[in-house]
Amino acid sequence: MTRRHLIPLATALLGVLLVGCTPQVIEDDAKPDSPNSSALPGKPAPSGAPGGLAEGGLLLADAIAKIPDGVEQRDGYERDSFKHWVDEDGDGCPTRAEVLIEEATTKPGQGERCALSGGVWRSYYDEVEVTEAGKLDIDHVVPLAEAWDSGAYAWTPERRQAYANDLGAQRSLVAVTAKTNRSKADRDPAAWLPPAESAYCTYAADWTGTKLRWQLTADDKERAALVKLAEACLDTVVEYEVAP
Repeated sequence: MTRRHLIPLATALLGVLLVGCTPQVIEDDAKPDSPNSSALPGKPAPSGAPGGLAEGGLLLADAIAKIPDGVEQRDGYERDSFKHWVDEDGDGCPTRAEVLIEEATTKPGQGERCALSGGVWRSYYDEVEVTEAGKLDIDHVVPLAEAWDSGAYAWTPERRQAYANDLGAQRSLVAVTAKTNRSKADRDPAAWLPPAESAYCTYAADWTGTKLRWQLTADDKERAALVKLAEACLDTVVEYEVAP
């Protein structure tokens, strides 16, 4: 069962608008290369004016305003505090493979023990089409270190594992090129945005929706960056369901 089948699409959707289960992965909080200033993976998320909002949907600016204020706290962070890429639903495929299967624009073949072959993906961060699973990473839209800073430091190990393997939402985890994931590392929108400007509104919605889903905080610089993005994303809608 893929993550899109875990909950209804209308409540799971966050945002607007690889050969095997263990492809090479660049961690989302790895050391960045250098600071960086509608094609979407799988199914694009909806957009629309207020009259067409789905139940619970918020325009991006209003959604940003709902993120709680907070001061980041990095003390004690270790990536191993978040057990990730596990097989939470027991179907033989770890989280990474589940995302790859679901976001493929041309589905890969699935063999024994969830071995994947073939497939085509679209990395929306940089609008690159990828035909080799090993060139893709699964990015935590809100990186693990950022989640820790924003409130996950106080969570139980079980809740951190749930966050790191969140298949209950459409946009918490996305398949992107390893190059863009390495560039992003653990930075928030004040320090990094996708190379493709066409991705800005979707990325802002994905980030905001994930923060609201997990009730994580935002610091002043992060919020200011999101608000600036929202000025050019007037029709962008955020839909989210608070994580259990």
